[in-house]
Amino acid sequence: MVHHRRGLRQLLKDDDLLERIDADWSTAGLNDRRTAMLSYARKLTVDPAAMTEDDVAALRRVGFSDRDVLDICEVTAYYAYVNRIADGLGVEVETWIND
Repeated sequence: MVHHRRGLRQLLKDDDLLERIDADWSTAGLNDRRTAMLSYARKLTVDPAAMTEDDVAALRRVGFSDRDVLDICEVTAYYAYVNRIADGLGVEVETWIND
């Protein structure tokens, strides 16, 4: 979504990295922690029933604490929830939101 991309641009302050992430985050050259976090978030989003303790262990192996794992899980779940509410109600992105 455009407004998520705009927020990421502000956080990264690196348009080249943003373009690589936009094309394919898994080959964008992210560090191990970010790659593990995004892999976890993707799996939780796409196939939540397949999540196992091994997914949590993968985050711990790259240095995430249990609190970090909880935060990653909660944020991922929250975005899934909010997007489904918006999609379910037919909410359109405001026209004033641009890239």
